[in-house]
Amino acid sequence: MLKICFATNNKNKVKEVQALLGDRFNLLTLNEAGIHHELREDYDTLEANSRQKAEQVYQEVSIPVFADDTGLEVDALDGAPGVYSARYAGEQKSDSDNIQKLLSELQGETNRKARFRTVITLLIDGREIQFEGIVNGSITESESGKEGFGYDPVFIPEGKNETFAEMSGEEKNKISHRGKAVNKLVDYLRSI
Repeated sequence: MLKICFATNNKNKVKEVQALLGDRFNLLTLNEAGIHHELREDYDTLEANSRQKAEQVYQEVSIPVFADDTGLEVDALDGAPGVYSARYAGEQKSDSDNIQKLLSELQGETNRKARFRTVITLLIDGREIQFEGIVNGSITESESGKEGFGYDPVFIPEGKNETFAEMSGEEKNKISHRGKAVNKLVDYLRSI
């Protein structure tokens, strides 16, 4: 069984990814790998932030590492909040505050198109590979649903009538940005 570190302590992300990885991989969080400091994210692209986080961890552990960076990109806001999605309403991460700020900025806006985009960087055996997952959709005018996390209560994926927060974790994983990127990661890991 391949031991691999996911460069996060976000329990929601770990739960989603572990469900997709199955039992073929021994997934370690940052805490489980003995890394207890905040990872830096100094760049203005998902690709660069994902790479930076993976590199920081790879220097401290002797196992393969992957890191993700995810952003919600809203057309009417010129792609914002983007890389700042987690801290959109301020340095203290608050899903509720972020959602309220987003809905406030979109008040009266008819173009509600948005997309979630995840970029995963895998560092393994001295190689770097990136995987991307995208799901298009739209932003609702109010929150709906109790599942998921982040912007899930206000995001309806294309072709669906319910928000991510109204779907089960299994339903969401089948179509989500992170699910798509993780499936590419898993396909790659199974091929080596």
